[in-house]
Amino acid sequence: MRVRQLAIVTVFLALAACQPTVRLEAPDRPIEINLNVHIDQDVRVRVDRDADRAIRENPALFGLPSGRRS
Repeated sequence: MRVRQLAIVTVFLALAACQPTVRLEAPDRPIEINLNVHIDQDVRVRVDRDADRAIRENPALFGLPSGRRS
């Protein structure tokens, strides 16, 4: 009977020692955020506006009929 109790206590102690540990730590380096997408979109908007202005100023260069009526 005593051996059985000792075995049960040993099993419980072994299970208590195997509990998982969760650690939360801050990173060593700062987090980097890549902003190249924003810069790329800004350039595309500028190119689009320039192309729109060029088409309006001289539509014949792009094969469009002239908007002026005589």
